[in-house]
Amino acid sequence: MNEEYVKVPRERLAVLIGKDGDTKELIEASLNVALDIDSEDSSIQITDTEATTDPLAVWKGRDIVKAIARGFAPDKALRIKDDGVIVEIIDITQFVGDSKNSLHRMKGRLIGQEGKTRRNIEENTGVFVSVFGKTVSLLGTFDEVFDAKKAVDMLLEGKPHSAVYRYLEKVHKERKEQAFMDKGT
Repeated sequence: MNEEYVKVPRERLAVLIGKDGDTKELIEASLNVALDIDSEDSSIQITDTEATTDPLAVWKGRDIVKAIARGFAPDKALRIKDDGVIVEIIDITQFVGDSKNSLHRMKGRLIGQEGKTRRNIEENTGVFVSVFGKTVSLLGTFDEVFDAKKAVDMLLEGKPHSAVYRYLEKVHKERKEQAFMDKGT
């Protein structure tokens, strides 16, 4: 039997369970896994079932739970069940240390004024971005997450927003050109 464990912030448990347990049931049904939720310590055990056919189902379930725990809406997190879709979780404190002021400032840089920076990353790379607690999380395909992670790393390293926006525009243009070339063949 395959199993994984994930700790979930208490404030995200209700989102994971969903109204009348519908989100939990949807995850279980879409992957043929079982979620055992311990509300006492906010831990989730994900195990395969007799009906599990995908050898990666437990890992996908773990990543879906992690994505919901890091602030993504369940409908976005469920994209992880598709092959090639991943979630990357970046610990902001690795860049700024334990200072609450530095963490707050860096989260502001990542989100931007009225959400401009986050929106720019999402629109130019195709990922979903969630800034929650001490982390920034990216959800998308491998290539999308790679490009978005580079932009996030640039921001966390203190590069100017203008340089990050130029990088994102360049990446977006290259993707469009590649899609056009692929379509033509």
